[in-house]
Amino acid sequence: MQRSGLARRAVIVHQGADLRPGEDWLAEEAPVELRYNGASFAVMMATPADLEDFAYGFSLTEGRVARAEDIRGIVIHEQLEGYVVDVDAAEVEGVDEDSVRLLPGRSGCGLCGSRHLEDVLRPLAQVPEGPLLEPHALERALEALSPHQQLNSHTGAVHAAAWATPAGDILHVREDVGRHNALDKLLGALSRGSVDLRSGFVLVTSRASYEMVTKAASLGVGVLAAISAPTALAVTLAQSCRLTLTGFVRPGRHVVYSHPQRLSGMAQAPRP
Repeated sequence: MQRSGLARRAVIVHQGADLRPGEDWLAEEAPVELRYNGASFAVMMATPADLEDFAYGFSLTEGRVARAEDIRGIVIHEQLEGYVVDVDAAEVEGVDEDSVRLLPGRSGCGLCGSRHLEDVLRPLAQVPEGPLLEPHALERALEALSPHQQLNSHTGAVHAAAWATPAGDILHVREDVGRHNALDKLLGALSRGSVDLRSGFVLVTSRASYEMVTKAASLGVGVLAAISAPTALAVTLAQSCRLTLTGFVRPGRHVVYSHPQRLSGMAQAPRP
């Protein structure tokens, strides 16, 4: 059963000198355990909506499968404590029980439970060039994003990751209390739909941490645009794998941190 990701709770509203009872919509946050062929791999705190998309995206960006087609089936079990997502997947060479995460992942953490440094800073292939974004594409996508954020419109508590065309038209959006989870859900939905990830760009309503760059670049996304700032490591990683990274996307303004050649009017700009 597909969950909405919303929960209704009783509250007391204090406004001025008045106190009154009321109700409020809140974003759900629950433990989601991901199992591969019966073996537990990770427990992530996530919004329990679009969990199949989450499983696909997480599996791909974490290297548990090489292709979306390697996932043979997904079964979701709702339990008292949370959710168990059983993924039936083809085995990937080099992935064994030693890579199993032993710690739970928080909603704001893309690394929780990683056991080795090499699991964190894994090398990335060079990102394909892809299309040139049209003028004002980032601004157009930013302006169009809000109506697609259904969970956030009710709660004000979740991040969104959006997929847009080179013209800035938004085609897909996924939301979650965790920014990494929202991106995994989006990438999972795109992979399930056989979308060419070189054909557009990703816009996220969060900072661009290096984990976000890693997830986007690992699937060949050429442009990652963030409403907030990137980290220094995110910029270094984006430069090394040829991903175009922009931050502080605002109406009429954005900051380009790496590989501006994918943005119209900036092909000849000095590269940072």
